[in-house]
Amino acid sequence: MPGKKPGPSIKKPKTYEALKKKGMSKSRAARISNAQASKSR
Repeated sequence: MPGKKPGPSIKKPKTYEALKKKGMSKSRAARISNAQASKSR
């Protein structure tokens, strides 16, 4: 659904959405975006 925001478990929603547009699955995109968020802290 366009315009639907990811849940609160997603730390970097912009990264998550970019990965989803590239064709990644929801779970893989969530793992990658959350891993990047933990590195930047």
